[in-house]
Amino acid sequence: MIYVSNVKTSPPEIYKTPLQSLVYQTLELLDLSFERVDTDEAISIEDCVAINKRLDVEIVKTLFLCNRQQTSFYLFVTKGDKPFSSKAFSQALGVSRVSFAPVERMEAMLGTKVGAATVFSALWDKGNDVQMVFDEDVLAEEWYGCSDGTTTGYMKIRTEAIVRDFLPFANHRILVIGG
Repeated sequence: MIYVSNVKTSPPEIYKTPLQSLVYQTLELLDLSFERVDTDEAISIEDCVAINKRLDVEIVKTLFLCNRQQTSFYLFVTKGDKPFSSKAFSQALGVSRVSFAPVERMEAMLGTKVGAATVFSALWDKGNDVQMVFDEDVLAEEWYGCSDGTTTGYMKIRTEAIVRDFLPFANHRILVIGG
């Protein structure tokens, strides 16, 4: 079992990545409250079981996808326990089949490494090169659990705050697909 700190309501004392710093600066600027925990490195949904329990939330699964030509990119947010179907995702958006985007593109476009993909990468994506796609089941939840841009920091924030306040601030609109 991984280490999970007690719940905190303030930013980390030391930021591990530029994106993580930007996340907490933005949450403060928008006056959005959150709860967070520090953890051992957590990369998979299985690693998030203890995090979910401590924060009393289900951490979302966030996938970075692209088309074969690597000209269209998507950040797909879905329920942690929901299997991903490339075919169903592609059909829902009316696009050619997608696959996981290369690691180096993730680092450049999202400011994160594998396991840390987060909706907060919208702050990094100044050119709107990444389409934010949400599973409607995620939007039905009161609370949104996600990475803070690292594999050792996870948070709980109101889903409404992500959609109503954060994403418009980051100049990103979302597409919603059926569960």
